[in-house]
Amino acid sequence: MLNTYQAGRHFLQIPGPTNVPDRILHAMAKPTMDHRGPEFGRMARDILEGLKPVFKCAGPVIVYPSSGTGAWEAALSNTLQPGDKVLMFETGHFATLWHEMATRLGLDAQFVSGDWRHGVAPEVVEKTLTEDRAHTIKAVCCVHNETSTGVTSRIGEVRKAMDRAKHPALLFVDTISSLASLDYRHDEWGVDVTVGCSQKGLMLPPGLGFNALSEKAIRAAEKGGFPRSYWRWEAMLAPNKTGYFPYTPATNLLYGLREAIAMLMEEGMENVFARHARHGEATRRAVRAWGLEIQCLDEREYSGVLTAVRLPDGHNADAFRKVVLEHFNMSLGNGLSKLQGKVFRIGHLGDFNDLSLCGTLAGVEMGLGLAGVPHNKGGIQAAMEYLQKE
Repeated sequence: MLNTYQAGRHFLQIPGPTNVPDRILHAMAKPTMDHRGPEFGRMARDILEGLKPVFKCAGPVIVYPSSGTGAWEAALSNTLQPGDKVLMFETGHFATLWHEMATRLGLDAQFVSGDWRHGVAPEVVEKTLTEDRAHTIKAVCCVHNETSTGVTSRIGEVRKAMDRAKHPALLFVDTISSLASLDYRHDEWGVDVTVGCSQKGLMLPPGLGFNALSEKAIRAAEKGGFPRSYWRWEAMLAPNKTGYFPYTPATNLLYGLREAIAMLMEEGMENVFARHARHGEATRRAVRAWGLEIQCLDEREYSGVLTAVRLPDGHNADAFRKVVLEHFNMSLGNGLSKLQGKVFRIGHLGDFNDLSLCGTLAGVEMGLGLAGVPHNKGGIQAAMEYLQKE
């Protein structure tokens, strides 16, 4: 008889959606409450206030029942006008999708080409904005952590470049895979709209999208924006003051979000960032020990969220991933669009500890042998030696 049961828990080691902790699953299992009642209002006020230290912002954070894609559209449609020029950067698959959305919406999206191995270049930002003497560029859009490549752009340096150029453009940042995992500073870096979502560092299932807003962004929305209804910030901001929403919220996901915020605060955000950085470094040490190549080429842009690993020519990353899934019940991230079949991605974010990482790397190393991918032994040992010292 064919055995279809695989013992043990599935290892979900893609860079999102991430594993949902039991505490959050239990919180979400509570009965749905009246989203117009007083208990809900108290809970939502706590959540909206509790999100501020996660984004490191003092202004409002809007929570949509949406994916991160919806939060992208909300950022663009509330602040810009059809035909406005925006500056965007080809750092990977998701940056490309955001550019495609901007174009479909009718924006004049200037796309700086890239090799998918580097982040946003602050010097290009400064040069482009300095040359835009008429201030025709209305917004600069950056992906903080490109989930397809494992490259983290230096947003603080981008802001300094904008300041040196003395340009009034808005700054939009996608933190979909970096929020609550990598150090991020909405206010300090002068970000106008931070885009986020629930299913990565916040350890929730998909279904919530976020916009953290600056005063400058709110003023831009008051002056115009695209025709919009569902995404209107104004419609959200007024009822949010008392803990309510203009339409039915994702109540049980909000239960989970409240628990996620509590878990992050218990650990401490700086400890969360340090944990992710540590696991990123341990993973890269394993990859180097195997003799494989890291997709990210600039060590200043290494990601604590995921590591994208290039396979040697002649070896297909998807075939390797299939071997790992079939033998070890572990899912690794695939290469997207330009990187399809060329890389696999190891997610090391969210509810994740040293033993989780060691198990993941052991599965990768065994999978490399089973798939016949040329490599050196000892990657897991290199990672363990680093983890033991740190």
